[in-house]
Amino acid sequence: MAISENAKNYHEKMFPGYRSDFKRTDPEFIERFDNFAFDEVVNHDDMDDRTRFITILASLIGCQGKEEFKAMIPAALNFGVKPVEIKEIVYQAVAYLGIGRVFPFLKETNEAFEKQGIKLPLESRSTTTTENRLTAGEKAQVDIFGEGMKNFWKTGPEESRHINYWLTDNCFGDYYTRKGLTYAERELITFCFLSAQGGVEPQLTSHAKANMRNGYDKQFLINVISQNIPYIGYPRSLNALRCVDNAAAEVEGQNND
Repeated sequence: MAISENAKNYHEKMFPGYRSDFKRTDPEFIERFDNFAFDEVVNHDDMDDRTRFITILASLIGCQGKEEFKAMIPAALNFGVKPVEIKEIVYQAVAYLGIGRVFPFLKETNEAFEKQGIKLPLESRSTTTTENRLTAGEKAQVDIFGEGMKNFWKTGPEESRHINYWLTDNCFGDYYTRKGLTYAERELITFCFLSAQGGVEPQLTSHAKANMRNGYDKQFLINVISQNIPYIGYPRSLNALRCVDNAAAEVEGQNND
């Protein structure tokens, strides 16, 4: 078995002139992996390369694939993902994974950017202040999830109500309001963080519904799952698929009411 021409060509677009040492140390493995990931998978649907790499980067953060994330930054840039978009993916990941898991990815991003000659810091993308982040965060929640999120920050038992407040002013007011990615793209990367992380199926189902509400239908989300199987594996992908199925059924039920 040999690496297909399609896989070779795609790999060359990702990493011009690079020859993996795995071809020497693990030739059988790399033949199967490259043919699967860079031919069979990428040619399965018509997802554009920029979107594909946005989802790959978000999924790699979600599954803690630091070394692969580091390797994929230049490839993402080669396929049209902008530096600001990569930074926004990393920043937003903190709200869903915590700084304990995202810190290494921020460092890898900065090192990769400086190696590429990208000057840091990037231009500011913040649109909120300490005074208006709660109001702006609530608007983002309502725009993305619907009117049911109005006054969400006021709800819940008194002893834990502050967490809903923080979800509004911190998660949405600090991150979703930033320039660099659209609301729809932010929901897409959140879907990838959660599906790759695993163990958060209720939240994944909720964000699958939000993706559908913001223009990414069931088939598109299935394509996203499919494109990321080489990076997060089958168990979490199958769990994500079940969440998408459940979300689609809920959306259909709401539409039929």
